[in-house]
Amino acid sequence: MMHRTRIKICGLTRAEDVAAAVTAGADAIGFVFYDKSPRYVTASAAAELIRTVPPFISTVGLFVNASAEEVGAVLEQAPLSLLQFHGDETPEQCAAIAQAVKRPFMRAARIGSSTTPEDLLEWEQDYRSASPFFTGLLLDTLVEQYGGSGKVFDWSLIPKELAPRVVLSGGLSVQNATDAVQRVRPHAVDISSGVEQAKGIKDAAKIAAFISAVHLADKA
Repeated sequence: MMHRTRIKICGLTRAEDVAAAVTAGADAIGFVFYDKSPRYVTASAAAELIRTVPPFISTVGLFVNASAEEVGAVLEQAPLSLLQFHGDETPEQCAAIAQAVKRPFMRAARIGSSTTPEDLLEWEQDYRSASPFFTGLLLDTLVEQYGGSGKVFDWSLIPKELAPRVVLSGGLSVQNATDAVQRVRPHAVDISSGVEQAKGIKDAAKIAAFISAVHLADKA
């Protein structure tokens, strides 16, 4: 049976971009609640955007070193279905926040030149042991800022046994999507800057082309 790679479009700030992602067939859409990001949205703005999202599409909130109170304040306005921790949060901190707000979470693992396959397996086990709310790792490229770097890491670092459980991110684009999915076979892919015309402004044609490229890889 053919595996269908799930697709998340992240860093959405406009209603027309949400509509483009939904129409093209995205499984999840992401909102950035980190005020130093050019893709930052307020809780009230995200709430307005989430109202336009139909059933069975996950809404994901990206947080960077936020407190449980800060996450809870966002959730009071924006009913997110999944949290994405993208800062320096420890397994215990992620577990405490998820427990406090009663939401599942995934953890961004930022992969640099010194990262090993064993590190990834250990990180996954640490977070899984820490919390029943943990759903998996999102693999991104280690850069100075948090998220949306547009840079690719070495996919060969991903252990074969881990790949079917991860969300692959970091430097994905229309041009490399098919190759990435064919080589890694992740559970899902996550893209932000690769489908933009400007930071925080998505390109509907690029979103549709990216999703088509992922589907093409699934058929191979």
